[in-house]
Amino acid sequence: MTPGARIQAAIDVLDRVLRGGAAERELTAWARGARYAGSKDRAAVRDHVFDALRRLRSANWDGGGGDIPTGEIDARVAMAGLLRGRGKEPATFFTGEGHAPAPIVLPDAPGAAPEGVRLDMPDWLLPRFRAALGEDRDAVLGAMRDRADVVLRANAARITRDDLIDALRAGGWDAQLHPLAPDAVRVPAGARGLAVSSLFDDGLFEFQDAGSQALVEVLPATPGPVLDLCAGGGGKALALAAKGTRVLAHDVDPRRMQDIPIRAARAGVVIERVETPDSHGPYDGVVADVPCSGSGSWRRAPEAKWRLTAERLAELTNSQALILDRALSLVRPGGWVAYMTCSMLDEENAGPVAKVLSNRPDAKVVRTWSCTPLDDADGFGLHLLERTD
Repeated sequence: MTPGARIQAAIDVLDRVLRGGAAERELTAWARGARYAGSKDRAAVRDHVFDALRRLRSANWDGGGGDIPTGEIDARVAMAGLLRGRGKEPATFFTGEGHAPAPIVLPDAPGAAPEGVRLDMPDWLLPRFRAALGEDRDAVLGAMRDRADVVLRANAARITRDDLIDALRAGGWDAQLHPLAPDAVRVPAGARGLAVSSLFDDGLFEFQDAGSQALVEVLPATPGPVLDLCAGGGGKALALAAKGTRVLAHDVDPRRMQDIPIRAARAGVVIERVETPDSHGPYDGVVADVPCSGSGSWRRAPEAKWRLTAERLAELTNSQALILDRALSLVRPGGWVAYMTCSMLDEENAGPVAKVLSNRPDAKVVRTWSCTPLDDADGFGLHLLERTD
């Protein structure tokens, strides 16, 4: 595919995403129908789409689309604005030749953008991020406009981090240690082929953000049993099991855990999936990695920030409080509950904890921890609670 053809393919996918499609699903559908596209073509189209979603408001602004609701943005204008914002001449790609997009005429470069456009964030979230991040808000939101590095977790059950770095470098990847967690390895954004490498097949590493890994490091050491109450794909359960902890995994939707046996076997650990966690307790610890807005990981799933509403945020905070209350009921006296989110919003971190503790004299917070993209990680929040009686 020519550079122009890749841009047109990205426009087509972006248009479907802006009309409500999920980015990953729309990219997969495009790739299945584009048998002519090679791996580099698919990667380039994916990068164009996600880059445009991260910078959707500013890309539209730079393309002359003005400050309009994101649901009204024209994918052609946004893609042209993205190119212009990166110092590339859109006319070079919008030639109308072959499979390239038709020529586009952009107005003169616009003036200074409004705050929400400049930070590529919905206006209603700006004061919430100010409350949560203080003076770091603009720097954090600015960092979220760029691609995140790929971060791996060396599987301590099978290899040391240093040996994994050596093996990755021998395979051609520019691997570096990540300082936020003892098993974390950074690979530059855009690195390809890791998921089909023999190192991955042999269970030597998992894909896991450094912030997510660091959360696990904060948890008290215990042989278990520890319950991962909202296990999903099992990332944190795997990290705990690699340290020798007996881990049980549960999710309200068991289908989300279907990959855990495969991942655990590859990693050489055992994780027991349970449908009724109450019958296996009480537990030494409970990990409550609650469903949330995902605001800390919007670099990786950028369409989510344009779809979150105040009403949905309120629904999430209510369910988060209910999950935390249940987690406290599942842990033994003297045990701990790790309330976690991949959010940077106070409403999803301190808010539900305060709500639950106002009615739970049998629990207290013993530690808090958080990180943001300024730590070269996704944004996470942790409240570690102790069940006192």
